[in-house]
Amino acid sequence: MFLKVIACEIAFREICFLAAQSPHLLDLEFLTQGLHDTPCAGRVQIQSRIDAVPPGKYGAVLIGYGLCGNIIAGLRASQTPLVIPRAHDCITFFLGSRERYGQLQASRPSAYYYTSGWLECLRRRGEKAAADNAMFLPTRAGLSGQAGSVFETWVQKYGEEQARYLVEVMDGWTESYTHGVLIDFDFTKTLRLREQVQEICSQRGWQFDEINGDLRLLRRWLNGEWDEKDFLVVQPQQKVVPSYDPAIVGTESAETSTAVCGQFNR
Repeated sequence: MFLKVIACEIAFREICFLAAQSPHLLDLEFLTQGLHDTPCAGRVQIQSRIDAVPPGKYGAVLIGYGLCGNIIAGLRASQTPLVIPRAHDCITFFLGSRERYGQLQASRPSAYYYTSGWLECLRRRGEKAAADNAMFLPTRAGLSGQAGSVFETWVQKYGEEQARYLVEVMDGWTESYTHGVLIDFDFTKTLRLREQVQEICSQRGWQFDEINGDLRLLRRWLNGEWDEKDFLVVQPQQKVVPSYDPAIVGTESAETSTAVCGQFNR
């Protein structure tokens, strides 16, 4: 098959690694990480890429996003079917299944997960993105150090009162976690991700942990093994809707009401 892939760059390394081994020909397109921060606007960008796919060129369009704050809710298949992994967010992609993710969440309810993509995307987007996202603010950072530079950026953008409020919110966010967990693969070990996550954990007062990643879900997605349990196939003139059950997403006629927007903070 000739397949089009439209995916978040958060999984760039993993998808490229698997694409080189796929029996099918894959046309890869990666969109900037962070579209789920504003799901309605992000959905418009993804839909525009779907609509740009020439009719009849590909056997299917593979969408590399989880539900992610409803960013995929409302996506429509036009002339070519869409294939979407059933996942609440991209961490499922790196752990191999919804079941394993659920088991790890039960055993590590206060864990924040890192992959090569999570560590690299902010650097690819530059310092401004890092300041806007504030992803690496240490817990109880106050207004000094790295937090200070972020605080100054926020003062210029939002005013001092709102900037102080945002720092307090970020401190509260980091205090809800106790562990930083690296999801690692053999082909990413040369990137020294362990040292990076250990440093983040040291800054935040978290415990460090490391687990092996599992690419079986992504491999089946790219290899065309689309069983109904783990993948949603959206036929032309259908759109994606949240199912609010273990299946996560389903379909309905594209003529029905518009999707609900959410907010996503992963």
